[in-house]
Amino acid sequence: MNDLLFGVDPKGLAVPAVAWATAEADRRRLRLCLVVALPPVHDRLWYDAVGHGSALRLRAESALANVEDLVRELHSDVRISAELTAGTPATVLLDRAADADLVVVGSRGLGRAVELLGEGSVVVPLTARAPCPVVVVRAPEHTAVHPPTLVVGVDGSGASRAAVAFAVEEASLREARLRAVWVWPRPVLAHDDTEEGLSERRRLLAESLAGWAERYPDVDITAEVCRGHPVEQLALAAQSSLALVVGRTGRGGYTGMRLGSTVHGLLHHADCPVITVPSAGRKKQGGAPARACKSRLRTTGPPLPG
Repeated sequence: MNDLLFGVDPKGLAVPAVAWATAEADRRRLRLCLVVALPPVHDRLWYDAVGHGSALRLRAESALANVEDLVRELHSDVRISAELTAGTPATVLLDRAADADLVVVGSRGLGRAVELLGEGSVVVPLTARAPCPVVVVRAPEHTAVHPPTLVVGVDGSGASRAAVAFAVEEASLREARLRAVWVWPRPVLAHDDTEEGLSERRRLLAESLAGWAERYPDVDITAEVCRGHPVEQLALAAQSSLALVVGRTGRGGYTGMRLGSTVHGLLHHADCPVITVPSAGRKKQGGAPARACKSRLRTTGPPLPG
């Protein structure tokens, strides 16, 4: 592996997403694999489709070149590979994600229906099905806020345990503190809102964080239980953070997708990058060696370390 996959949007340069991916590749010493996909041309006569396809390719090549130039300007020592390939963007990125440590994409703030159902939709299907963590950069990280802070949503599930593991490592890399938040939805019946219930959730939150402070003594970890709607409370907690880390949970109502409703909401409302982490064990272990990130156009930068 040792690759960070970045999905290039040919419709515009997503500067915050490029900056986040480049800095993360530098921090984790990963090769930055830039991929742009050319979707099939439909609903056109064959002679018109040829010209339209050529125009799409030129735009994609230009977008790829612009991203490469920006990466070199930001971090000249980051290793880069670039690929332009045919296929729907979500399908191509899911295929490449099988061999990546991390996937980063931008979000153009599309409406919910377009993001979910549009032919070129990427964010939701990629977040729901990728075998590795996916970072969606809808808004820039808040680097001017001190001390720098990462927020992780915790609910005691296997997915949130994987999110905690990723968040602690990321906080260590970023020299940031980690704020672990358990959101307890307000009950329908008042008598369910008890001090015992709050104490139980504090205990479960402590269990979810057990051992991480010893493994990462450089990370200041705080824990809190708050009341309210998970999307609203997590978005509020992360409004000044470097990123919000959450586990991928639940089953959506869309064929082939598995994504919790909280993640759906955060992808559209969080005012910082959102990192969605699949449950541990999703990536294949052992077996045949993973293929390298394809580079059908060019590869730049110093050679990979041995």
